[in-house]
Amino acid sequence: MKKIVLALAVAGALSLPAFAGSGVVKEYNKETRVITLEDGTSYTVPEDVAIPPEVAVGAKVDVQTDKNDATKVVTVLMNP
Repeated sequence: MKKIVLALAVAGALSLPAFAGSGVVKEYNKETRVITLEDGTSYTVPEDVAIPPEVAVGAKVDVQTDKNDATKVVTVLMNP
């Protein structure tokens, strides 16, 4: 039983997105879906990933990328 629980925990941890960046939005281009943070880091958000409507210049955001592909954004969240 312990092996099953451990296997499920490991599988769950492997499927989680990696944390990529957090910061204040410097630029946001809705057409190209590119978010640039004040530190100069840019993220291109794929069409299948929702961008919160509150994302705008000056907003605080957290961007998460795929664990195996740091260039693939999987989540954009507002950071209060």
